[in-house]
Amino acid sequence: MSEIELEKEIQAKGLTAPRVTPAEIEASIGSEFYFTAADGCAGASGRRPNSVCSGTALKLLTFCILVLENGFTVTGESACASPENFDAELGRKIARANAVNKIWPLMGYALKQKLHDLSQQTEAT
Repeated sequence: MSEIELEKEIQAKGLTAPRVTPAEIEASIGSEFYFTAADGCAGASGRRPNSVCSGTALKLLTFCILVLENGFTVTGESACASPENFDAELGRKIARANAVNKIWPLMGYALKQKLHDLSQQTEAT
């Protein structure tokens, strides 16, 4: 089930209590960066493209770095087993989805903490 389908079901059921939404997840992302392991190897070592960094295995591993609005970073990756199936765009999409999946628990914790703090304030008054 996609995030969009799940969001529609949540809304259809009238579940209106505070929660993290896909829109909030997307809004929390300030910038994003993509590279392959070959790119990273070449950049880190200063090697030319015809070096060990241009090996097939490193070209099949794609990374995504999401920098959140508050400066925190999350990463995702996508590894293709068969070189014949490698598609750079698809690799970036999968790596991004894996990075986004790491944002959900972070924002869920932040929301839970906010709700907890509000309940403590209410009890104190």
